[in-house]
Amino acid sequence: MTNLTDKYNRHLNYLRISVTDRCNLRCIYCLPYDFVPKLSHRDILSYEEILRIVRLGVQLGISKVRITGGEPLVRKDIYDFLSELSGISGLSDVSLTTNGVFLRDNIEKIRAAGIRRINISLDSLDRERFRQITGRDHFDQVWEGIQLACETGFDPIKINVVALRGVNEDELMNMARLSFSYPFHIRFIEHMPIGRAQFQKASGPDKHGPDTEILAPEIMARIQNELGPLTPVLGKGMSDGPADRYKLEGAKGEIGLIRPLSHHFCYKCNRLRLTASGQLRACLLSDRQEDLKGPLRSGCDDNELAGIFLKAVRRKPFQHKLAAENPDGVLSQMSAIGG
Repeated sequence: MTNLTDKYNRHLNYLRISVTDRCNLRCIYCLPYDFVPKLSHRDILSYEEILRIVRLGVQLGISKVRITGGEPLVRKDIYDFLSELSGISGLSDVSLTTNGVFLRDNIEKIRAAGIRRINISLDSLDRERFRQITGRDHFDQVWEGIQLACETGFDPIKINVVALRGVNEDELMNMARLSFSYPFHIRFIEHMPIGRAQFQKASGPDKHGPDTEILAPEIMARIQNELGPLTPVLGKGMSDGPADRYKLEGAKGEIGLIRPLSHHFCYKCNRLRLTASGQLRACLLSDRQEDLKGPLRSGCDDNELAGIFLKAVRRKPFQHKLAAENPDGVLSQMSAIGG
């Protein structure tokens, strides 16, 4: 079958899979104030359907898979699924993104399933602020889970920090300091105005700009002013992800900057996304998607599914338009996409 190379010569070898739209947190930058209807059990892809799509994807050139949500660990039988997924021949890497709430009590199951790399969302080191951001008082168990993952040998452990002005900006240096004590990759992510998130609603869709954003150049300047020079980590390739990676002198870990607004990394994007509802998205920041679930459940063969993959690849835009003068909005909720 044809490899997944788009018209801009980007080889799309990385598939991010949302296995559920449900989450046990209500983060202000992810979910809106008002009720968001959840997918019914029937509307969500079964594990068997996901595994079939992944096996086909591997034939087309997919070599890396990351499991996301919502929160993936809330889905029943997730550990058996992870084990089956990790056993698919041709996958060089299977990783997991989690909010860490269930990490502490299930770390051995995750490792036994073949997962070695974990991304964990953590936007504050203060228990009360963590509760304000996430809507839940789970900081202690998340932090214990992170430490246990480190002790168990997961590597790398990436800590994802969404930078929010007026919310957690005074903690960004403390987050960066974690790299001195732990071998973590602390990754600061520019907030993306997607869907109807609470933080976006509070700021106002017409107010998302220089006064509300904390962009990577500002974060980098703060770190260097307070903690010392950042030395680039060399040897990055197309498959290493979107973060600009740096190291502070004497640090065990790294600092990463993910810059969807201040510096597009679209030119090197190698990702496709499979939503929990069975839609294939070629760009996180575009609502265009191709339906896999309908044809899959109508009995289509692998050649037809491959054609849908290739259609999505052909339609992958050169770059998103969030930072354009007249930006295209993204209506889908982040919790439903698997960011």
